[in-house]
Amino acid sequence: MNPQAKIYVAGHRGLVGAALVRALTISKRGYANLLLRSHAELDLTDQAAVEKFFAAEKPDYVFLAAAKVGGINANNIYPAEFILSNLAIQTNVIHASWRAGVRRLLFLGSSCIYPRDCPQPIKEEYLLTGPLEASNRPYAVAKIAGIEMCWSYNRQYGTRYLTAMPTNLYGPGDNYDLANSHVLPALIRKMHEARQSGAREVVVWGSGKPRREFLHSDDLADACVHLMQLPEDRYGELFSEQQPPLINIGCGEDLSIRELAETVARTVGFSGQLRFDAGKPDGTPRKLLDVSRMTQLGWKARTALPEGIALAYADYLQTLSQSMK
Repeated sequence: MNPQAKIYVAGHRGLVGAALVRALTISKRGYANLLLRSHAELDLTDQAAVEKFFAAEKPDYVFLAAAKVGGINANNIYPAEFILSNLAIQTNVIHASWRAGVRRLLFLGSSCIYPRDCPQPIKEEYLLTGPLEASNRPYAVAKIAGIEMCWSYNRQYGTRYLTAMPTNLYGPGDNYDLANSHVLPALIRKMHEARQSGAREVVVWGSGKPRREFLHSDDLADACVHLMQLPEDRYGELFSEQQPPLINIGCGEDLSIRELAETVARTVGFSGQLRFDAGKPDGTPRKLLDVSRMTQLGWKARTALPEGIALAYADYLQTLSQSMK
C-alpha cells in the first residue's frame, strides 16, 4: 500500500477498527487517505447504501472490521441478530468491493470458527473438521460464510481477499458492559467495582478451567497492516485453490480463566476472594491458535498480557472519568 492509497476501514469506531486507524496513521506509516464512515453515515446492512458508497469512493484497500460482537451472554440472548447482522455486513462489503475493483481486502473473523473440541494449537486447516461451540454458533457460522465468500470470489473473479482469524481481543475502547462484554473487560469492571465497594468476593462465570489466549487490539492491527503491506509475491503465497485464504493471528500462549481472573485482580488491586460459578457456561475448553504462519511472515505479538491488562485498566478508568463529566 502506497501512502496515497485510498483505504476504507469498516467499523473504525469499534475495538479493532479504532486500532487499525491508529496503526495506519502512526508516523512511520502515515497513511492519510482513510475512508471512515460511522454507522449513522453508512449502514453496512443496507445493500444499496453500501454499493453507492463503494461506487463513489472506489477504495484501493478494505479492512473489514465491522461486526456485531459480544460475549457468551450476548450470543445466547441475541442469536438472530448476531447471524443476521454479520451476514448482511460482510456480504454487502465483500460484493461491493469486487464491483468497485478493490485491490486487497482483509476480512476479520474470530477463532470461534474452529470446532469446539479442536486439537491444540489450532491450525488453519482444522476449519470445518468438527462441531462448533453451541454458545456462539450463529456468530461463528456467519464468519465461516465470510471466509467462504472471500475464497469463492478469489476463485471465480481472481480477487485477492484474505481472511484473518484473531484470538480473544482486548484493548482501548473495549466494551465493559457486564451483560454483553467479553471475559477480560468484564473482569476488569467487576474487580474495580468490588474494590471500590469493599466487597469480599467477586463471582466469575464458569469453572475457571477453560484456557484462553488474549491479544491486544493494537497488536492485531499491527499484524493486519503487516499482511496488507506484504510484497505481491509474499502476499500471493497466502492463496491456494485447495485451502481457504485463512490466517491465524494470536500471541501463541494461553492461560486458564482462573489465572486470568487472578492477574486482573492483582492489576486492579482487588484482594478479596474469587468464587467460580460452575453453573454458568464455560464455552470451549481451550482455544490456542497456531500462529506459525504469521511468524514465518515476520510478525510476532509484542504486548505481554500483564502489561496489556494494565493498559486496559487505565483505559477503563479513563472511560469512567469521561462518563462522569
